Amino acid sequence: MERIDLKALEKPELELQLSENGFQRFRAAQILDWLKKGAKTASDFKNLPAELKNFIETRCYISVAIIEKKQISRYDNTVKYLFSFSDGECVESVVMRYRHGLSVCVSTQVGCRMGCAFCATGQGGLSRNLTASEILAQIEAAQEDLGERISNVVLMGMGEPLDNFDNVVRFIRLVTSEQSLNIGARHITLSTCGLVPRIYELADLKLQINLAVSLHAPNDLIRAQTMPVARAYSMDSLLRVCGDYFERTGRRVTFEYAMISGVNDSDNCARELGEKLSPLHCHVNLIPVNSVEGTGYDKSNIKRQQSFVKILTAHGVAATVRRTLGSDIDASCGQLRRKHINEGGK
Repeated sequence: MERIDLKALEKPELELQLSENGFQRFRAAQILDWLKKGAKTASDFKNLPAELKNFIETRCYISVAIIEKKQISRYDNTVKYLFSFSDGECVESVVMRYRHGLSVCVSTQVGCRMGCAFCATGQGGLSRNLTASEILAQIEAAQEDLGERISNVVLMGMGEPLDNFDNVVRFIRLVTSEQSLNIGARHITLSTCGLVPRIYELADLKLQINLAVSLHAPNDLIRAQTMPVARAYSMDSLLRVCGDYFERTGRRVTFEYAMISGVNDSDNCARELGEKLSPLHCHVNLIPVNSVEGTGYDKSNIKRQQSFVKILTAHGVAATVRRTLGSDIDASCGQLRRKHINEGGK
């Protein structure tokens, strides 16, 4: 019999599960309260009757993220975790410090099947999707380890969130719930490489989260060189759905643009990009590409970055160069896991 994933249930769902198994529905609030306090085993639920504790122990499970490795940047106190789950699979999460508080970048899949050429995660392919509770467990484990509240969540770690659509949407509903971490939807950013049909579905839900789209090129030809998804969905269709997302949700779209020296960082690229994005209510986040072993890509120099920003701004497109954090701790997602696998881990 399949065990019940306690941490993945919203309150009405948990009430129904309890009722169907002969327990009073009001116990759901108590269970959720203990989960919020960090309960990991049946014995942690102090005020539940023995019969219900036995039910939790034998028929349910509680997702927990175990810290396998932890790195702390000596430059900016960025913290990178390698977490493992009950089956031994590992993912990475990164906690970054900003003036407004702590932000965590979490993974949504073990690996990724999108195959972006500059990404360390994509080099290993996809192992499996994470459950909603496993995504949530990354945040809980980081908070417990640091002893501080995390106020912002970015779904930009390992994996393509929209390729794990149902679990990611469930996670968003859970993490924004008062019974869970109660993080506001506008403090959550979902990053996607551009799965157009899924973006339409996401827009229909009107979740009020922020959408970040990995663009990384001004046209289909250059984009297809580094992002296989470009062969399935054209830039025209992607920009169209981004406009639709803003119309339906009122949330400005951010375009992520990894600047790769000699590939997509020329003035002509900037002008072409500016012309295409100028009709949209958007922001461009320029990211000097991370150095990942085996890709052969180098980040654009400061002069190129500044020129790119100037040209986009001249086209009326807001653009900034993202501050690099954790440069000394393999902060590009996928690198720590790959080292762990090479050392004999799963």
